[in-house]
Amino acid sequence: MTIQPETMRAFVLMGHGDFDQLQYKTDWPTPKPAPGEVLVRVRACGLNNTDVNTRTAWYSKGVEENTTGGAFEGADEEDATWGGAPLTFPRIQGADIAGEVVAVGEGADADLVGKRVMVETWIRDWDHPMELDRIGYFGSECDGGFAEFCVIDQRYVHPINTTLTDAELATFATSYFTAENMLNRAAVSAGDVVLVPGASGGVGGALIQLAKRRGAQVVAMCSASKREGVAACGPDAILDRSPANLRKALREAIGPSTVSVVADVVGGAGWADLIDVIERGGRYTCAGAIAGPMVNFDLRTFYLRDLTFTGATIVPPGVFADLVGYIERGEIKPMLAATYPLEDLHAAQQAFIDKQHVGNIVVTCD
Repeated sequence: MTIQPETMRAFVLMGHGDFDQLQYKTDWPTPKPAPGEVLVRVRACGLNNTDVNTRTAWYSKGVEENTTGGAFEGADEEDATWGGAPLTFPRIQGADIAGEVVAVGEGADADLVGKRVMVETWIRDWDHPMELDRIGYFGSECDGGFAEFCVIDQRYVHPINTTLTDAELATFATSYFTAENMLNRAAVSAGDVVLVPGASGGVGGALIQLAKRRGAQVVAMCSASKREGVAACGPDAILDRSPANLRKALREAIGPSTVSVVADVVGGAGWADLIDVIERGGRYTCAGAIAGPMVNFDLRTFYLRDLTFTGATIVPPGVFADLVGYIERGEIKPMLAATYPLEDLHAAQQAFIDKQHVGNIVVTCD
């Protein structure tokens, strides 16, 4: 077995706040796998909104504005993470890992050594795998992948056979895992018309591809500058991200002025317009609020049209394995916007916050 270095490079979050709390270390202790765990050499790790939202304490109920990437004065550290419980520091963030198993702990499968793997992001109590209060997130309730090495229970590593690069593989975990969960929650199938606001983001592009995979018709919404990149995901129509009259824009693009499903990670000021174009008996599914968590909700639209609303955060067991299969069979493709070396994580996260890209941003650990 190859002897691993005693220390490693890592970005370590020391507390909630601005970028000064996210610190680069060149001598952080390399973790050692406990019984049942494996040691993964991280080759690439994608960025996602949870990294930023957790660092800045945006999840706190004291915050009502959209994510800016800076600290929030109204945040309460007691509810400053996705699950509501206080986070412990220091913490290595980063959930979207592509890498190689290089060592195993006692009782773990030695055949995993040398395997190229992706890492599932939800950390479960395997005696109660869908008891939501017992579930944590990789890079939040335990150390993650913004480092050269990480440890993880062997049940969360998925060997994968693909010609995609490590950086391309690191675009899938959170974005596509989230999107597939949203579509499952909304029971999307062939014949549905799915509206995707924020289609230029990682989850948005994943929603387009995964909904098309199911045979649904997909209408994407994005800014004009990102239209070409979004088109590469294969939507049936693309609308402006904030049309003056959404019903009219839909009618001109696809014929009907309503959709059966809205799959949303945006929220914000335009939220009521999205709900207004859902057909009677339709569904709304949500996994984010990048334009702001506070919305104008008319209960009459909700109940008079017999709408179904679902939140989508924790993903049931088995879905990640489905995703790996889609990748191996070439049914979905990565949307890699940019790569940065690990030591440039601050710049990578600022680019992620600025939202000028289409797809996913990844840091590499070469």
